[in-house]
Amino acid sequence: MTIERVDSNHRMSKIVKHNGTIYLCGQTAADNPSWDITEQTRRCLAKVDALLEQAGSNRNRILSTTIYVRDMKDFAAMNAVWDAWVADGEKPARACVEARMARPDILVEFTVVAAQ
Repeated sequence: MTIERVDSNHRMSKIVKHNGTIYLCGQTAADNPSWDITEQTRRCLAKVDALLEQAGSNRNRILSTTIYVRDMKDFAAMNAVWDAWVADGEKPARACVEARMARPDILVEFTVVAAQ
């Protein structure tokens, strides 16, 4: 079975596909340090949508998601965006943890595993 790595650089690939499964890691939206958790979550999920489409999938085929938030005080605001984004009956397995981020302006980060 082949492994396809899309948009790779010296450190990582934006998309990895193997055996009909798509892996997306490290999806952040810290392009603007003034964005709050709501805007960063919206932009992260838009990136996930675009990458899944590029890989031949969509959000309704997500199997699992791990969400990292810098501060659990933002949990409810992040969930409000998430809940509006994920369709009823299509909710993946999910975990959410508080984590230190690579940069202080990153408030949320997503890891996604989806069926192709």
